[in-house]
Amino acid sequence: MAAVLVAADADSTSPEETSHRVKSQGEIEAAVSEGMARFMQTFMGRGPKSIHSHLIADLMVIRVQGVLTAAEQHLFVMLEPQKGRDLFKGLRTQLVESSRARLDAVIEAACEVPALSMHHDISTVTGEEIFVFRLAESPVMRASRKK
Repeated sequence: MAAVLVAADADSTSPEETSHRVKSQGEIEAAVSEGMARFMQTFMGRGPKSIHSHLIADLMVIRVQGVLTAAEQHLFVMLEPQKGRDLFKGLRTQLVESSRARLDAVIEAACEVPALSMHHDISTVTGEEIFVFRLAESPVMRASRKK
């Protein structure tokens, strides 16, 4: 059973809490999505068509869709499938690994917990990219409000 840390009373305003507001799970996931979209726009030169982040205990899973440029899509048509795929995945892996510190900063800013490891893959068929970050611990978050 996964342990989820929840702030006791998110509405109290003790001196410690006035400078730091505990986020809900949805706010953490939204902050990760916004940070990743900003990173992709500035570092990769193109933002995604859609991005979804999911916090599961100490894992942050991010699914990004619509990340392939027209040139990258054309590469798969021009080259034999295995060669184009390997060339593209190698390049994308190098880009992601070289920007690891920036990605970790996005995750830590949103979750307020450092990332211990990152796993990444991209599909040349669907153009979907997946990032999985293992966090040092489950983030502290307030309980979501029932409607």
